[in-house]
Amino acid sequence: MTSSDQNLNGHACSERGERSVLKIEAFFDFICPWCLIGKRNLDVAVSRFERSRPDVRVSVQWRSHQLLPGMPVEGLPYQAFYRDRLGSAEAVAARRAQVQRAGDDAGIKFAFDRIEVMPNTAAAHELVTFAASRGTGAQTSDLIDRILTAYFMEGENIGDAEVLARLGLECGLEYTSLTAHLATSKRAADLAGQRSSYGDTQVSGVPHFVFNTRYSLSGVYSPKALASAMTLAVAN
Repeated sequence: MTSSDQNLNGHACSERGERSVLKIEAFFDFICPWCLIGKRNLDVAVSRFERSRPDVRVSVQWRSHQLLPGMPVEGLPYQAFYRDRLGSAEAVAARRAQVQRAGDDAGIKFAFDRIEVMPNTAAAHELVTFAASRGTGAQTSDLIDRILTAYFMEGENIGDAEVLARLGLECGLEYTSLTAHLATSKRAADLAGQRSSYGDTQVSGVPHFVFNTRYSLSGVYSPKALASAMTLAVAN
């Protein structure tokens, strides 16, 4: 399991007058459309919470959770994968309509018909870990959002190293170290035949949010519901 720590309020507090901290762990995978909706809703909720509670410092830790760790490194045909998984083209269409209705509220227009590959997401998660070690928390958050939108709204193959390199550069990662990281990651995957999996046995699905280690929400919730959970977490 990997994580990156995003201090959304910037500088650390001094010893005197230190604010209380709200720690949010957000578990996600890049092949889950609900995770794009969940991330957008979380971003809105954090912004609202910060305006109402400037006395609290918010820290978001992004936790990689791979739903299909056994996926071949090169991926599988996306449309056929979902037809086989759900049983029929009609079932696929119904599921996508359900997701899109939820996406409408978050301003997301999914382009499922443009997706060709169901990828192994380990390389994308490894890139997030790399970004967390080299950049800011906000940069890591932007990268996660960019990879999700590239996949679900643009139909990009996010299991491809060249695609990941371009997305990383778009988010401000340094070229030389980024390409070296992706080359190392690809060699390791080729030798093993399968990438390492990322996950937490205590988390059964994503998106999954844990607030101050005490309260958790699984699935997609509105910004209002997420902000309420934040308020509850800092009150207890």
